[in-house]
Amino acid sequence: QVQLVESGGGLVQAGGSLRLSCAASGRTFSSYAMGWFRQAPGKEREFVAAISWRGGWTYYADSVKGRFTISRDNAKNTVNLQMSSLKPEDTAIYYCAANTDVRWSTSRSDNEYDYWGQGTQVTVSS
Repeated sequence: QVQLVESGGGLVQAGGSLRLSCAASGRTFSSYAMGWFRQAPGKEREFVAAISWRGGWTYYADSVKGRFTISRDNAKNTVNLQMSSLKPEDTAIYYCAANTDVRWSTSRSDNEYDYWGQGTQVTVSS
């Protein structure tokens, strides 16, 4: 079992930055891949970024590449998403997720992830 709790969401103006964090507990955090997804109102949940079990590999959706950075601290059992140059279209609920079956995956499918946080709202005003 893995428990995930996100924090750091909020309201920010376009062009601004936010840092999301996700605290994990339960199964050994350093043994599996992690990801971030988001869901905007009226839209399906979409992949944002993924990171391998030791943080050496990362993978991003084209829509956030160059603006968002995913990182993890296995000593603190946390995964972070640094978001910069935010746009109104980044407005969504952001979820962290654990893919405990693998150490690394470039899959964009949320079906690959077996544990989810409750989400944190990010709103970008124009």
